[in-house]
Amino acid sequence: MTFQEFNLHDDLLAGVDAMNYLKATPIQELAIPKILDGRDLIASAQTGTGKTAAYLIPLLDRISHADHDHTSTLILVPTRELAKQIDEQVEGFGYFVNANSIAIYGGGKGDDWDKQRKALETGADIIIATPGRLIAHMQLGYVKFDKIDYLVLDEADKMLDMGFSDDILNIVAKLPTKRQTLLFSATMPNKIREFSKRILTDPEEIRLAVSKPAAGIDQQFYLAYDSQKLPLLAHLIKNSTKPVQSMVLFTSRKSEVNSIVRALSKLGYDARGISSDLEQDDREVVLRDFKNKAFPILVATDVLSRGIDIDNLTHVVNYDIPRDAEDYVHRIGRTARAATTGTAITFISDQDQNRIVNIERLIERDVDKQSITEALDMGKSPIFDPKRFSGLRGKGGARNNNGKGGRDGRRGGGQPRPEGSQPVSGERRERRREQGADAERKPRPEGVVGVTEGTPTEIAGGSVPPTSANGDGKARNKRRKKRRKGPKGEGRSNDQNQAPASVPAGE
Repeated sequence: MTFQEFNLHDDLLAGVDAMNYLKATPIQELAIPKILDGRDLIASAQTGTGKTAAYLIPLLDRISHADHDHTSTLILVPTRELAKQIDEQVEGFGYFVNANSIAIYGGGKGDDWDKQRKALETGADIIIATPGRLIAHMQLGYVKFDKIDYLVLDEADKMLDMGFSDDILNIVAKLPTKRQTLLFSATMPNKIREFSKRILTDPEEIRLAVSKPAAGIDQQFYLAYDSQKLPLLAHLIKNSTKPVQSMVLFTSRKSEVNSIVRALSKLGYDARGISSDLEQDDREVVLRDFKNKAFPILVATDVLSRGIDIDNLTHVVNYDIPRDAEDYVHRIGRTARAATTGTAITFISDQDQNRIVNIERLIERDVDKQSITEALDMGKSPIFDPKRFSGLRGKGGARNNNGKGGRDGRRGGGQPRPEGSQPVSGERRERRREQGADAERKPRPEGVVGVTEGTPTEIAGGSVPPTSANGDGKARNKRRKKRRKGPKGEGRSNDQNQAPASVPAGE
């Protein structure tokens, strides 16, 4: 279907042609007419199918020919990279249509806050923002959204995974109830459906099935403990039948990015890393250089897993297996584009095995799990037994940067930021949430892998006996009990036993 068939205005069609949109993708073909009709919409389609243009094109058609004297559109996204990418797309269309945009995100230089504040006070047709940064601006009182006509949640599942649900609801509470709301997501779990009921009104629904990985992708699964992954990766790169021209390695822990980069550099491979710790300008430089083939290997956290325009890779490495099976398909789908071939390498540790079952169920095939570490003198690899290891990763719960339990790396207690607080607080919170799966697992000491009850601990190919049930573990439990009881004879009032009232984060 061509874009001319949507009855778009001529100036926007000129922009569509200039942006090299030749034919509507399936999600665009289904979504554009519903958006032009003014209906709320919940749409699911995987990364790379043109979701952004599916809502930008019809909204720009309506915005550019309306007599707006206010900000009409708010687009919420999970990451800075996606905010900047959408802003650039609006800028491209803006040459042909009368519409402009502002991107609001953290992680930049100190003067970026003042620039964003001035832009918000001046106004724009479209604001693209990460929730944490936008909340920080809104709490200072100069952001007015009482006339918003269109709200878009892009990569909604990713935002909920990163813990932005409270912030999104706080933002929505400041918007007019009479508006058009569009929710786009790569996956459609139950939590998205339940969340959509709170912010959408009688929505139309579009759900495109997640495509299976392209036939040209060589999917390779290797069983390996954490301490074996780096030497195994070096072996696979060295012996790859296809030269590594452009590889993205995904790790779930930002604490590992630099160590992996250093290890690859020592082996003679030109690699750079990108995570939420990097300043925004530095992240942009790394991404630009990688796209321009200045270096072949990019080590990244889940910041790059979706919504970022990096395709046509020769290799994708899942150093850690993604939480959602759909994310596996999104990651490896960046290779073997346009009938080419590509290699997808996935490492399976003991604690990730239940996720492999979900992946194979989604792609409707079993992938051979190779165990080659012992033959390479790296020690024995884990045995693939998902039932035995199921849930091992979750033991002990998620932990945040303070070492305290908390979902999605959130600060315990969800305390609100005081009115008029410094901007850096919002940026710091956004960084914590942007780390996402980073908080899921605390990194282990070098060379040590997970302990399974009743079995030896693998250390550098050898083994040591597990801790006795009557040994140190029992003594530690006694000490914990003493600390909980407190000094003898001291009682606690009812008030002391009560947990503090929870306050939604971001208020």
